[in-house]
Amino acid sequence: MKAVVLYSGGLDSNLALRIILDQGLEALALTFFTPFTSPKVTESPLPGVEYRSLTFGQEYIDLVKSPSYGWGKNMNPCIDCRIYTLKRAKKLMDEEGGSFLVTGEVLGQRPMSQRRDAFRLIEKEAGLKGLILRPLSAKLLPPTIPEMEGWVKRGSLLDLRGRSRKPQMELAKRWGMEGYPNPTGGCKLTDPGFSCRLREALSFGEDGLRDMELLKLGRHFRLPSGAKAIVGRNEEENGRLSSLASSDDYFLEVVNFPSPLALLRKAKGEEDLLDAASLCVRYSDGEGVVKVRTWREGKEIDLPRVPPLEEDKILAYRLG
Repeated sequence: MKAVVLYSGGLDSNLALRIILDQGLEALALTFFTPFTSPKVTESPLPGVEYRSLTFGQEYIDLVKSPSYGWGKNMNPCIDCRIYTLKRAKKLMDEEGGSFLVTGEVLGQRPMSQRRDAFRLIEKEAGLKGLILRPLSAKLLPPTIPEMEGWVKRGSLLDLRGRSRKPQMELAKRWGMEGYPNPTGGCKLTDPGFSCRLREALSFGEDGLRDMELLKLGRHFRLPSGAKAIVGRNEEENGRLSSLASSDDYFLEVVNFPSPLALLRKAKGEEDLLDAASLCVRYSDGEGVVKVRTWREGKEIDLPRVPPLEEDKILAYRLG
């Protein structure tokens, strides 16, 4: 009997996987990558455990833009996300000869998607009624098909609930499990600052995969013309901005002083270039009126020397 275990690499999914393996079942660990999540998983968590990963692209962004069941506190469409994720997992389960799905969900841990009524709705919409086992809270939930059929022993499952992770940590310590990441909110859609950036970007039609990657980087500014300037915060972000630029984008950096790299998108004219150059000066080590190197597709653009952008404009233009 094979179980497909939704595996993020976090504590809860590691415990769920351990419980399934202790039942003597075959397991396939499945990780999802979305434009808004970055699980630290690239391979099988244990020797002998099969591993697969699925990457969600533009279709997932479209779901986030207009979820059937709405958003949570921020831009997190948790119900729609879970339905979509489980449908994709069901397809892989059928292809791989799996019999049921396993998740590390805990009853009451997340207010939008980990409630009894939400579990029922999600299972129904995903076409998986009775086929999702949640080992960490199974004793608090109706028996699933794997339990009723005797594939899994219900007495070996748990009755955890709520947002505290202390019971899971104690269990991991007892089982000698080490090296799991600390509990964190792994989805950027739950972050207020990122959600603010996302809403604003969508209002300007910036809804592609590249747009989503750029939202994760640097300081963002919307100029009066509608152009966007993104100022890197460190060398790593400067490199990522370079790799994500298109042929229409401009790059800017201060000459003769330590400086961030600024990326300017949708520039309408020289005023946008001057504002972006002044932004670059503001976050550099340059003082006073300085020279800013500006280029597009390797071709230099000659601009006059500029001062740092005024603080009132910084506040007016900055996003998130």
